[in-house]
Amino acid sequence: MVSELLQQVRVIDPVSETDQILDVLIVDDYIQEIAPEITDVNSDVAIKNCRGLILGNGLVDLYSHSGEPGFEERETLASLLQAATAGGFTRITVLPDTFPPIDQPALVSQLQTSAQRANSPSTQLQIWAAMTLDLAGKQLTEFTDLVTSGVVGFTDSQPWENLSVVRRMLEYMQPFGKPVAFSPGDRQLTGNGVIREGGEALRIGLPSVPTSAETCAIASLLELVADIRTPIHIMRVSTARSVQLIARAKEEGLPVTASTTWMHVILNTSSIRNYHTSLHLEPPLGNPYDVIALRQGLKTGVIDAIAIDHIGYTYEEKVQAFAQSPPGAIGLEIALPILWQDLVTSGEFTALELWRVLSDQPAACLQQQIPPIQPGEKAELTLFDPDKIWIVNRKNLCTLSNNTPWFEQEIKGQVIQTWC
Repeated sequence: MVSELLQQVRVIDPVSETDQILDVLIVDDYIQEIAPEITDVNSDVAIKNCRGLILGNGLVDLYSHSGEPGFEERETLASLLQAATAGGFTRITVLPDTFPPIDQPALVSQLQTSAQRANSPSTQLQIWAAMTLDLAGKQLTEFTDLVTSGVVGFTDSQPWENLSVVRRMLEYMQPFGKPVAFSPGDRQLTGNGVIREGGEALRIGLPSVPTSAETCAIASLLELVADIRTPIHIMRVSTARSVQLIARAKEEGLPVTASTTWMHVILNTSSIRNYHTSLHLEPPLGNPYDVIALRQGLKTGVIDAIAIDHIGYTYEEKVQAFAQSPPGAIGLEIALPILWQDLVTSGEFTALELWRVLSDQPAACLQQQIPPIQPGEKAELTLFDPDKIWIVNRKNLCTLSNNTPWFEQEIKGQVIQTWC
């Protein structure tokens, strides 16, 4: 029997709307007691002074990328799960864009076996399956076989090209009751753009992406949902106009949830002035007014969740001209500390508001629930020190990749422990 008493820890639980200083007794990974003060404990209980620390529900990542199979030099499942645990995530959901793509039950089984071999008891692996074979957007996968293999939902994790195929997807997916996620973008409007259109893009001198590349795709998708009524999730929302479109769709009662990524919430086009290739993202970072709209959308519930969209690349892949580098950055181990400092410490978000969009709401988008922090419940928890200072370097990272603008920089806040 393993017993731990967390003394005077700040408990943040958006499930039960709790934000207060309490003692928490955990026995064999179950919460046994919560009280303002717990004094009557056995001698074998490990007592931890947790003053100044945060105890919240386990974090849930809606979508990130696994290098395994196919690109193990970027990231293995073992390193991905270790990074998720180090970042406070008790559930991580990987996208199907591996090599080969996750479009067959055998691939799902292979990943599940690899996760078991990784022996990561603090993080649960969840899997998105591809909607089309080889992510080609033309021939639909065998949905029934994939549903029974244990996937959480379906997505191609990249912009679509054929709306008639999207319509068929929505029709075929309706009976299965699984989440269906789309990453909106019009490839013809995007062209070779790598930065959001605007004054900053002109100053920096990189080819730009118009807002309409995202909003036209979202508008078309919402029209199909209004016609067919299959629930969907919209990934990687990055513009103010997109927030408006989704808000209107929700007001009309359409079955839609949406997420943005953590870097789109805290950075904008001006961050790209140093041409750091880890800021080359897809979709690109927004203008300052886009960031304001995304934050407001998160606070009001128009945008349901923040995803990490972690993707590792080798040093050689990222060390090239900005526009030629592959889009994406790592983030599992640094997202919570940076979001906390930028949003909560600044006073713009409450602790509950931030924790909700990283834990409870991402789980809801996957039709799941996070257990509340209450006696008798399973301990799916994250212990976070918002004041611990550390350096983001190879010694302190579990991920195999370095592609982040915070590499070799000092940041404040670190996860101490997770339970799952």
